[in-house]
Amino acid sequence: MPVLLYVLAVAVFAQGTSEFVLAGLVPGISTGLGVSLAQASYLTSGFAVGMVVGAPLTAAVGRRLPPRSTLSACLLVFVAAHVVGALADQFAVLLVTRFVAAVANAGFLAVALSTVTIVVPAGRQARALAAVLGGTTLALIAGVPAGALLGEVWGWRSALWAIAGVSAVALVAVVCLTPGRLGPRSPEARVEPPAGTELRATAEPRARVDLRSELSALRSPDLQRYLVLGVLVNAATFCAFTFLAAIVTDGAGLDPALVPLVLALFGLGAFAGVSAAGRLADAHGRLVLGVGAPLLVAGWALWAAFAASPQAAWVFAPVLGALSFAVGGTLIARTMAAAHSAPTMGGAYSTVALNLGALTGPVLGGLAITALGPTAPLVISATLAATATAVALTPAPRAR
Repeated sequence: MPVLLYVLAVAVFAQGTSEFVLAGLVPGISTGLGVSLAQASYLTSGFAVGMVVGAPLTAAVGRRLPPRSTLSACLLVFVAAHVVGALADQFAVLLVTRFVAAVANAGFLAVALSTVTIVVPAGRQARALAAVLGGTTLALIAGVPAGALLGEVWGWRSALWAIAGVSAVALVAVVCLTPGRLGPRSPEARVEPPAGTELRATAEPRARVDLRSELSALRSPDLQRYLVLGVLVNAATFCAFTFLAAIVTDGAGLDPALVPLVLALFGLGAFAGVSAAGRLADAHGRLVLGVGAPLLVAGWALWAAFAASPQAAWVFAPVLGALSFAVGGTLIARTMAAAHSAPTMGGAYSTVALNLGALTGPVLGGLAITALGPTAPLVISATLAATATAVALTPAPRAR
């Protein structure tokens, strides 16, 4: 694998920490800014809205720019948004900074995913995507628990300052190591393929692809199917994950000091799930979805049934983290494969679908937790996973 993938993974680690860390900071923000838990969860939804808007916008605008320029600009805006957010004393200002940070994050991720599909041969793309997305799971393992711990000790603002610092380091690495342009004359884009395999990076530069042709890829029934599944599965994941601190403290009675450990367990499971998806998605993607989706339904339902037990959190957090990210990682790979005719916009399509789920899930979870109590988001997650399973098991329409 080219070193560029690991550079991108470092940046995704910083951004993933920002996206997920609110799962441990929502109670502190709620208390510190005088808003309800449901209102504080709008920060997650606001971030998701920014991701939905930013992915296609940035991918379309930046498709004729060098990857280094687009990725660096996105990270610079991301750092600035976190500095302003850490200084904010009003909830509305913090919400705006989350939206701006998400637009930058979405642009970075969309361009990064599309870049991966250009520099890596087709038969190795799922593993390459897993390497980049490994930054997200490492954020869950290390970044999110560390942010929650900082929030517990020094307040939620300290977590935002830490994210800004890590993102600044990632910005330097991206500026120094990302190639200026990927195309037939770019030596950085050369990757040694297996014998007899053509490297896609030697094709026409991606800036020459017609945008209208890329948008027409959305007519593909396979792509539409995977996008719908991405929305549903990610909605189930974020519905429960956003309120994980409340689920394990108010619902199961765990000490708040143990929340970072539960988050870390979820992250370890997510890392295992993404790793499995990277090895299996290229050749056995349909099998992973066919088995993983029903297991997700059972997992969320069982956690909801035993949510009052403190032991349930220690068991289900890593298991659901693994299942959610194995299925989600596979869906990203299948979406990128189905969007092969959209080399610069495919990453945006995948990012939009996943973050529509990240927008929907917390909203539904917030409504449920207000009306039914702290364990209600688990029931909503089980329902969303059941809907995804029904879609996955329904025979796909034949393309005309």
